[in-house]
Amino acid sequence: MIPLFFLVVCSEGVVAFLLVVKIGPFRDLVMKCLDQVKMRRATVLTIAGTIFAILLSNLFSILKIQNKGAKHGTMTPMDQVLWRTNLLEATLMGFTLFLGFLIDRIHHYMNKLIKLRSNSGVSKDVAERLEKEKLQLKEKEEKTAVEVTQLRNEVSGLTEKLKKLKLESSEKDKRIESAESEIEALRKTKHELFLEYDRLLEDNERMQKQFTGYRI
Repeated sequence: MIPLFFLVVCSEGVVAFLLVVKIGPFRDLVMKCLDQVKMRRATVLTIAGTIFAILLSNLFSILKIQNKGAKHGTMTPMDQVLWRTNLLEATLMGFTLFLGFLIDRIHHYMNKLIKLRSNSGVSKDVAERLEKEKLQLKEKEEKTAVEVTQLRNEVSGLTEKLKKLKLESSEKDKRIESAESEIEALRKTKHELFLEYDRLLEDNERMQKQFTGYRI
C-alpha cells in the first residue's frame, strides 16, 4: 500500500500545483476534471472515509507496538519494522487526506474567484454602459440648455415686440379717439350749418315774398 499512497500523494501534489500555478490550459483541464469528480461526491466521501478508517487503524497499531515495547523495555526487530511501516503508511494517508482537503478548498475558492471575475466583468460592462448613457444625457442636457437659451432669447424678443405693438396700438387708439372727436365735432358743425342754411332759405323766401308784395 505504501507505493500506492506515495503515488496518490504525488498526484495530489501535482494537481494542487496546477491549481495554484497556471500553466497553459492545464488549470482549466484540472478544474473540469474536479468538477466531474465532485459530481460523484458520495464515492469520494466513501473513499476518504475508508482511508481515514485505515489511518485510525494504523495509529492504533503504532500505539499498540509502542506500548508493547514499553512493557518489554525494547522493541523486537519485527516490531520496529511494523512500527515504521505503519508510521509511513499513516503519514502517507494523512498527507493524502490533507492534500485532498486542500485541493477541495482550492477548487472551491477558484470557482468563487471565476464567478467574481465574471461578475466584475459584467459590472465593468454595466459601468461602461452607464458611463456612455451619462455622456449621452450630458450632451442632451447641453443641447437642451442651448435650446432653452434660444427660446428665452426668442421670448424676450417677442416680449419687446409685444410691448412695441401695445404702444403702437395705444397710440392708434388715441388717434382714433381724436379722429372720432373731430368727426363728432364736424357732424355738429355740419348740423349747425344745415340749420343755418335752412334758416337762411326761410329768410330768403320771406324776403322774396315781401319784395313781390311791394312791387304789386
